[in-house]
Amino acid sequence: MSTDDDLTTVRVDQFFPHPPAKVWRALTEPALVAQWQMPGSGDFRLAVGHRYRMTSVPRPNTGFSGAVDVEVLAFEVERMLAVRWQDADPANPADWTITWRLEQEGRGTRLFLVHEGFDPDDPAQLMARRIMSGGWAAHVLPALGQALERFS
Repeated sequence: MSTDDDLTTVRVDQFFPHPPAKVWRALTEPALVAQWQMPGSGDFRLAVGHRYRMTSVPRPNTGFSGAVDVEVLAFEVERMLAVRWQDADPANPADWTITWRLEQEGRGTRLFLVHEGFDPDDPAQLMARRIMSGGWAAHVLPALGQALERFS
């Protein structure tokens, strides 16, 4: 589910038929993160202040360079993970916070994603928001679900 009323934020949630501990592992273990998120995310480490770089396909229409510098901002084990994403190209003003929140729902987990910090006055950022809103729901969360099915 995603809402379009706040142009600064993307909100998506997804139910996974796996316990929070397993979803948490997929969000925080480097080898698992690399299976469903951008390449290069295998350098992830669960430590506040840890920085790493993820790479993907550049998107010139949004100003995206293809590289994201990530910093772990906060976490609560099996409950919440917050990271900062900045485009590696200093000419791109992208500076976003991604927060994952896990809630047990029956025998599974409802994963809430909040991607915030889009500038509603910047057409490239609005396009990036539109692309990412669809991307989280149609590509990233399904890839996470597939990764969850592959490990025990």
